[in-house]
Amino acid sequence: MPEAYEHLWHPLLRCPVRDIASGTEGQLMAVVYEEVGQVRGDPQYKPIAYIRMPSGRELPTAASNIEPLA
Repeated sequence: MPEAYEHLWHPLLRCPVRDIASGTEGQLMAVVYEEVGQVRGDPQYKPIAYIRMPSGRELPTAASNIEPLA
């Protein structure tokens, strides 16, 4: 299990991607293992992907929600 807030390798890093939840397109800049909530007082962690849009802003989304742009 990765450490909290550890940067993870992903095959689409620096590639054009789409967030399937919002339709946002951009470049995958990072995937970070982050706390997303707590269950019965125990922190829950998931990989969060950061997509940089053409405007320069970055959108966080679940890493499982990204797909490569064709």
